[in-house]
Amino acid sequence: MARAGELELLILLAIAQLGDYAYGVTVRDMLERRTSRTFTLGAIYKTVGRLEAKKMLEATVAPPTGQRGGRRKRLYHLTPDGFTAVRGSLADLGQLAKGLEPELEIP
Repeated sequence: MARAGELELLILLAIAQLGDYAYGVTVRDMLERRTSRTFTLGAIYKTVGRLEAKKMLEATVAPPTGQRGGRRKRLYHLTPDGFTAVRGSLADLGQLAKGLEPELEIP
């Protein structure tokens, strides 16, 4: 079963959270709001491309909008393989953290 690397997992989770509004800028903004990290759009797009190649993500092209000067957005959503990778990666993290709840202050 495929697993996601750290940045891949963060991006997959952000896309799942964003639903129909997941495109490069919104993914980056969510990651920066919900983590203590900063991300370049280049890193987001490079990782999204890798996730598409691994068949964990699919993209659709939205109609152009006036807000973007008529440019189209590539909207991302998880594939069944993407959800499987997220579940597997989170399960792996849970197993590794098991027994460390007091030290890590995990509720």
